[in-house]
Amino acid sequence: MRNIISVCFGVISLCFIAAAQGGPQRGPSTVAEREHAVAIAHKLEEAPLDKSLRPDREWALLWLIQVPDVHVTLCLAVLGDFMKSKYKYSPEVTAQLTLSTAAFVIEHPEKVSDVIEQYAAGVEGVLKAYKAILRDKPQAKSKALEDLLEKQSRGELAEFIRESSKGCTQRTGE
Repeated sequence: MRNIISVCFGVISLCFIAAAQGGPQRGPSTVAEREHAVAIAHKLEEAPLDKSLRPDREWALLWLIQVPDVHVTLCLAVLGDFMKSKYKYSPEVTAQLTLSTAAFVIEHPEKVSDVIEQYAAGVEGVLKAYKAILRDKPQAKSKALEDLLEKQSRGELAEFIRESSKGCTQRTGE
């Protein structure tokens, strides 16, 4: 529960920071910024616990809040029971969901309205990051993420995402 509160507090804090900056809203993202955000997302999929990447993670999340032209649709239900767990690395996992989804939207602008594809890309990024966490910390298992890996290995992940996201808003792309 503490991790969930920490994640929520972090996201809310970023929103307040963005809102408090006042002044004119910034313009659209640049090609260089989008490329940088995608690179960060993919680096974090491979090394989510790398402390040297924390500033990059923070930059990418704040950038997503600030730019008017990159929008991601999130649905935490696609992580199954993960948000009910007390996983030590919840902040890294939930940030990865956001960043991997953003990378997908940037890399596939033609699928910007397909939220199911966005959800799937986010979950795939989370599972890559989770596997990387386990490489560094084999004892850091999460039952919910293990369940998602099992669904992935059985070819059932896409259907699970489709079904679990039904309670989320803005469903299109079916």
